[in-house]
Amino acid sequence: MDHFRERVAVITGGGGGIGAALADAFAARGARIVLADLDEAVMARVADRLTRSGADVLAVPTDVTQLGSVGALAEAAARRFGAVHIVCNNAGIGTFGELATATHADWEYTMRVNFWGVVHGVEIFVPRLIAQGAGGHVINTASMAGLVGMQWLGVYCASKFAVVGLTEALHRELRPHGIGVSVLCPMIVRTNINENSVRNRPAELRNPGDPVVPPAGALVGSTIAPEEVARRVMRGVERQDLYIFTHREQREILRRRAARQDAMFEPDVW
Repeated sequence: MDHFRERVAVITGGGGGIGAALADAFAARGARIVLADLDEAVMARVADRLTRSGADVLAVPTDVTQLGSVGALAEAAARRFGAVHIVCNNAGIGTFGELATATHADWEYTMRVNFWGVVHGVEIFVPRLIAQGAGGHVINTASMAGLVGMQWLGVYCASKFAVVGLTEALHRELRPHGIGVSVLCPMIVRTNINENSVRNRPAELRNPGDPVVPPAGALVGSTIAPEEVARRVMRGVERQDLYIFTHREQREILRRRAARQDAMFEPDVW
């Protein structure tokens, strides 16, 4: 079975970056696309490009922090296409700064988008996928910062660790239903996430002064294009992978983390 042809893929955060690259990749394989984004203008540009390339596209303005908005997205997709088969809970924002100086607004904004946005996608779409009985796949976008704690990214890490744990549990629950589940854990990707995070931040959750930016050298690793991430997601869906990684550097980082944990069981420690 082709995992993409004639299937319907919903992509939150579809107006740019990884979301737009996923839309391009799915459409190239014959999927019908439902774009969801808070920024209607950028989403419209992606939808227009896809339509001109021959894709069947629906664009739905969506605020993933609001359960009702995600519900309306599902209803719009159902009216247009009848069913949804692939759900990419991809919308996310970046938050920088040390935990000691993080404001409550930083916590609330980050968790609203990065965690509750995924929860709302699961809450709305997973029961529909199960009821359809036609398989499907859920891809939740987390981060390498959801697997390893990182300085200057503590608040962001908390939100992404939550997404990883949620996805691991969901993977176990949906396997008997023939529904695949993956968690996407990229390192640095060439997107506008930093600018978008500032621009789309609600006024009531903004901090006084300039947005916090990490010092030089705080973020390490190579930078890749969103298209490479999309290629790996496509492969991950086809292989039914739980974890989707994007950078070779991740392997050694994860090995070091596992080694530190394993060392705690040595006799002189245990």
